[in-house]
Amino acid sequence: MQQTRRTWIRAGLTAVASVAVAGCETRDNDGDEGTTSGAERDSASDDSETERESEADAADIAVVSEWNAIRTRLRDPVVLGRAEAYAAGASVVGDIFRRFETASGDHNAHETLEETSEESYEGFEDALGDLRERLDAEDLEGAHDAMRTADERLREAQAALTSESVAERLSVLVVGARVEDAAVLLELEDYDGAEDEFSDIGTEFEADGHYEVLAGVDTGAADRFVDALDRAAETAVSAPTEATRAAHEAFDAATRGIYALAGDPVAGAGHMAALQARGWDGTVLGRLGGPSESYAHAAALNDYRAHARDAEWLYENGSEEAAAFVQRALERFETARAHDALEEAEHDTYEAFEDGLEALGEAIESGDDDGVSEAAEAVEGGVRDGIAALATGDGPAVLEAGYTKARIEDAYERYRLGHGQRAAGIARDVFADFEADAGGFHEALEETDEELYEVFEHEHLEALIEAFQNGDDEAATAHVEGIRETLLSFETAVGPRAVVGGVEAGYLTARLRDAVVLDRLGSTERGRTVTTEAFQHFETGAGGFHEAIEEADHGTYESFEESMTTLRDSLGSDGATEAMRTATDRATDATYTVVTAGGGGSGAKSVVSEVFAHFENAAVHDTLEEADSGAYESFEDALERYVDTLESGGDAQTAAGRFADASLQAQFAVAGAPGEAPVEADREGEHDDASDGLEGGPDVVDGVPEDADHVVEMQAVAFDPAELTVSVGETVAWRWAAGEPHDVVAYEDGIPEDATYWASGGFESEEAARTGWENGEGAVQSGQSYVHTFETPGTHEYLCVPHEAAGMVGTVIVEES
Repeated sequence: MQQTRRTWIRAGLTAVASVAVAGCETRDNDGDEGTTSGAERDSASDDSETERESEADAADIAVVSEWNAIRTRLRDPVVLGRAEAYAAGASVVGDIFRRFETASGDHNAHETLEETSEESYEGFEDALGDLRERLDAEDLEGAHDAMRTADERLREAQAALTSESVAERLSVLVVGARVEDAAVLLELEDYDGAEDEFSDIGTEFEADGHYEVLAGVDTGAADRFVDALDRAAETAVSAPTEATRAAHEAFDAATRGIYALAGDPVAGAGHMAALQARGWDGTVLGRLGGPSESYAHAAALNDYRAHARDAEWLYENGSEEAAAFVQRALERFETARAHDALEEAEHDTYEAFEDGLEALGEAIESGDDDGVSEAAEAVEGGVRDGIAALATGDGPAVLEAGYTKARIEDAYERYRLGHGQRAAGIARDVFADFEADAGGFHEALEETDEELYEVFEHEHLEALIEAFQNGDDEAATAHVEGIRETLLSFETAVGPRAVVGGVEAGYLTARLRDAVVLDRLGSTERGRTVTTEAFQHFETGAGGFHEAIEEADHGTYESFEESMTTLRDSLGSDGATEAMRTATDRATDATYTVVTAGGGGSGAKSVVSEVFAHFENAAVHDTLEEADSGAYESFEDALERYVDTLESGGDAQTAAGRFADASLQAQFAVAGAPGEAPVEADREGEHDDASDGLEGGPDVVDGVPEDADHVVEMQAVAFDPAELTVSVGETVAWRWAAGEPHDVVAYEDGIPEDATYWASGGFESEEAARTGWENGEGAVQSGQSYVHTFETPGTHEYLCVPHEAAGMVGTVIVEES
């Protein structure tokens, strides 16, 4: 299985690596005189310098290469500062310092630096502390100076431990990797900053003598580096994708050039250190370049307080549907991805939220007016606390803005039904929450745009309360529209499309549920109008959400769009409840899809995947495999697992640390000291220990078949969607998406009597399937899916054996064609 996955990555990623990679034997068609063979490069190198390199201890070469990885990482915090992500930059400095301080074993970066030069050691640590302080103070110029000082102290130590020529040549790799650091700004959508950074690197490359050094042995590599860097700067704003490609070309040119500049041990070890540094870029983006999966959990959780308020609305109007509304919210939460995430992040908050929902249902059933109000408040508070535990940065503030829009819409619909005073009361509650800075919304809005803040609070919110009280229809409509526009402007000003998408998916869901509430209260036509308006809002962009979901996954886009139309058509019939459930599920799918595709996870995966593509074509690939096959396997495995972790939304920091350890081991191997690395790369299992010895079966395949009609994703402890409706003859593929390996096992008494039993592994009974799992059979692992075609109509219930206790169960409803 692991080899299949690796082969897939190679095939998929090397196809996009369209430029010559460092150390390849490929020649240019134009016969570039700067392109030389390995033998020619050796002869072109200065004999005395080569001799000095050969005299350097192999372990010392590996250590100075590790210092090179640190020198390269020092750029990341400054790049983030340039993008005004100062807190993120300071956090990265902390990561660098922790890894340096906790280094252990012989020949580690920390103790060797101290032993080589006490002055360099103290200067480096002092500069690192200064760098963090400058970032905390949002002093970009000071941060840049501190970074330069820390870099200089490490370079001094490199020269002292080996030679000036080694330090000089490794510095070329630092500059080459710095181009990739600048490309991180493109992922952060700071195109102007990327343009400036590319230009600055070009100026420094020539001013600091790096061009002259590289051109002295490989004119082609030097010119190719400059040309690619110029193209990156020229296209950063107008064509970011082209600029990213040019940055990769510049890095390739620099890594190719090091083999002309230095002997194989220095070139190979430095090259591996550069790849390690690029791997750390993945954590920068994974954590900071966009919202994480935790933000998606928070966005999904945000809808539950709107759901609770809708139940309260039904109750206040005497609808018998109120309790059922709460029950559906509870059922949905039990199988939601946000369920486990909230429980793990903040157990007390999780219990308070769930208890609030249960209390709301009980109060509605007992007719306890005060209890309903108190429980709705408890749910709202629990959601706010949950969002604070799950979302970071401006996430809680923009989600509060989205909820504010939903509450104002509720108030407006109540006003239209003739309940002006209740509408005014809701608006006053919204105002009170805003003044109390709930979710950090008040402060974030004021700091982001003081004019927007004034327009929202004074021009619209305060005036809306007055319009509701006075029965001024025209003013009420104008102020509600003004609040919509103002808060959408705030969302787009604060967050990228992925963040806005999470807010807008929840806002649209709330509006669609309003339509169902109106339907239940006898205002079906108004409900249809609300649904149409929600659809129009989505079609006109919804702050970029429409485009983001369409680009991320066209199937999810179509299903969400279709669910809105289906809901509108179902109003006035018994089918509205099921249509609302489907629309909610599709909106949640859209949230996770947009966050995954547009958030840091996606950008991080792209960066680390490109590292894989580069390595597969680089000279150091074969050098490492020949030097130490174990280190080679560990490096490739750690790199592969890193990609998988980013793909599944796992712990990127841990995966990056594991990859860095494997890189360090590889650096020692290619330097000629394979047994002296101060760390042992993690070789336990290929992906997870639980995968060892597991088998699939005849119906477990690699990937997802093209003819599959539906796909159910197997998350860590949930099937998504948990309920699926299909037609007779349609095929469903259960795709592994996260967590440990899973299986798919039908409940024997949960399928139609005349249906043939089904389970991954091809078992003929539930007992056999459960026993099979214990024997390692029927497993669906990373990169695989279980496929089954349904021929018998009816309800089919199923489970995942290893995660049944955690609630990983599902249902497929098969209808006649």
